[in-house]
Amino acid sequence: MTKSLFGRGALTALAVVLIAAPLISGSQYILSVAIITLMFGYLALSWNVLGGIAGQLSLGHAAYFGIGAYTSTWLFGRLGISPWLGMWAGVALAILAAVLIGAACFRLRGAYFALATIAASVVLKTLVENADSLLGGSRGMEVPLLHDAPLYFQHTSKEFYFVIIAVLTAVALLVNWAILRSRFGYYLTAIRNDQEAAQALGVNTTRYKLLAAIISAGMTAIGGTFYAQFVMYIAPEIVFGVNFSVVIAVICIIGGRGTLWGPLLGALLLHPAEELARHVSGGMVGVDMMLYGLILMIVIRVQPNGLVAILKKISTRRQAAGKAQQYGTT
Repeated sequence: MTKSLFGRGALTALAVVLIAAPLISGSQYILSVAIITLMFGYLALSWNVLGGIAGQLSLGHAAYFGIGAYTSTWLFGRLGISPWLGMWAGVALAILAAVLIGAACFRLRGAYFALATIAASVVLKTLVENADSLLGGSRGMEVPLLHDAPLYFQHTSKEFYFVIIAVLTAVALLVNWAILRSRFGYYLTAIRNDQEAAQALGVNTTRYKLLAAIISAGMTAIGGTFYAQFVMYIAPEIVFGVNFSVVIAVICIIGGRGTLWGPLLGALLLHPAEELARHVSGGMVGVDMMLYGLILMIVIRVQPNGLVAILKKISTRRQAAGKAQQYGTT
């Protein structure tokens, strides 16, 4: 019990340090990197509900991200509706898309399911690229600039966006924590481990996978709205791109899919490493994907269950060594 409380206290202290450090540093560059890192951590936690806990390898989450980004931006630019409200319209449309995609794809397994989700994302990307008059086509859309307007999800201070994404990430952690410790989470874990066995035990696998997809899609759409307001520009190639979906999935897999802290650990490792690699390489195109592939190969080679499993293994060995030393001295 004491060790458990100590571990939770250490994780809380680490989270406080990670949040406070970018704010204290005074560097706008460090703050920007921290914002994007937390955004990817939030998106990986969102993906984790379906791709990790439920074990459904979705590589089309850019569809929900793009829906969230485009819905709030269009409502803001055309109708003057605040992105704080438009965000929820994006969530509703992303949920509708998740239901339609889930109904069509959940009968598929493994690589076939992954390919089907990619196809869904590509279809949406193509539709948006051809909607010139409505959505700006391949040129994309610019978010109307209002400068310091918190009620419209805008501010010239990056600290504003940092606080928002830190809160969103904390909420995503709480959602994952609640699911992992609920009956719903146990059903999803059973589906991930052996879907046929879960069905034999009376678990409605389609229903629970669909619920996981709805939660995951809604959370991802909120991330799309945040990205649009932070960057102030969106384009189909960026927000609907297959690379974006792959990056979110890889971050979660490297950190430890199906775990609470794995997605966030993956983001804390990968995005700063990507920025460093881009700086060292002079901005060479494709260096980010090369880095993701290299780290993924190394982590899977060492421990297929990700960074969380590696850290647990190290902690277990240290505890065993400490006990052995204690018994040796006595």
